[in-house]
Amino acid sequence: MAKVVAKTDIGPPHYSNMLPPIVKENYGKWAYHEILTPGVLVHVSENGDKLYTVRVGSPRLMSILMVREICDLADKYCDGYLRFTSRHNIEFLLTDESKIEPLIADLEKMGLPVGGTGHSASNIIHTQGWLHCHTAATDASGIVKAIMDDLYEYFVDMKLPAKLKVAVACCLNMCGAVHCSDIAILGIHRTVPKIDHERLHQVCEIPTVVASCPTGAIRPDPKRKSVKVNEEKCMYCGNCYTMCPAMQIMDPENDGVAIMVGGKVSNARTAPMFSRLAIPFLPNNPPRWPEVVEAVRNIVDTWIRDAREGERVGEWIERIGWERFFEKTGIPFTEKHIDDYIFSVPTFRSTTQFKS
Repeated sequence: MAKVVAKTDIGPPHYSNMLPPIVKENYGKWAYHEILTPGVLVHVSENGDKLYTVRVGSPRLMSILMVREICDLADKYCDGYLRFTSRHNIEFLLTDESKIEPLIADLEKMGLPVGGTGHSASNIIHTQGWLHCHTAATDASGIVKAIMDDLYEYFVDMKLPAKLKVAVACCLNMCGAVHCSDIAILGIHRTVPKIDHERLHQVCEIPTVVASCPTGAIRPDPKRKSVKVNEEKCMYCGNCYTMCPAMQIMDPENDGVAIMVGGKVSNARTAPMFSRLAIPFLPNNPPRWPEVVEAVRNIVDTWIRDAREGERVGEWIERIGWERFFEKTGIPFTEKHIDDYIFSVPTFRSTTQFKS
């Protein structure tokens, strides 16, 4: 008699259980794909089957009511199938071409733009910001809204030299893809944590706080039953505040954002690239962050004027040189741009294009 063993850890469901039937039937058999109009793609299989994709920009942080409305559209037009991309786009997967225009019309009524394909600006990937994150140096949703309002024309049309990927991370922990995006906004702290010595030993484990510092800037202070911070070693990351609420890192006057440029994940044409510093500091001026929006627009406009067809921001900079980049954009070069970090990432083998 066979034994039936109960599963103790079933884990997540297998992805194949959630694929549309047309994808299951043509898995590994797709011949090619085309962009029909901005935001609308078609994948054609070796069997002649066609899968249509309508890509929509989403606000990322949305109410359950909005999620239900999106699911209702998927039920109405796509047999219930849709997906969220890694950059917060919503993709509706259709097999009936006649349903594309009615779907787009309903999306427009909801205020959801269709686009983000080909040589366009993709939806901005971003982190939690002030809304949810306790170590945030800036907001994420507010900056993203302000920037995308300004770059909206490049999301709904495909008139850029190449694809443009923008990212926002609200602190140095970089939950967003700021290390590998064409343009990246990074929230930064500029002051060391403020230590509440009276409270620290009551709410924090000192060995854990010491171990949380990646640069070894924190040491025990036995006399106070607390800790002390070596300001020269501190990089203002906020890890200590994550472990200990008695080490407040946020500073309204000195917190702000830095802008990085030139990163990409793709292997196309050139190896993947890490983003590098362009603007060391811009202030937090909510709700519209005018300085940040102006700086991003300036970089984008300069890239559009000077880049060749198909040239990503980082590839454009590598061709003209960083000196010309600062000259063309009018961004001042300062000592902050000099990389004196002994573990500098450009010295690492960061590419998937290996040579023996």
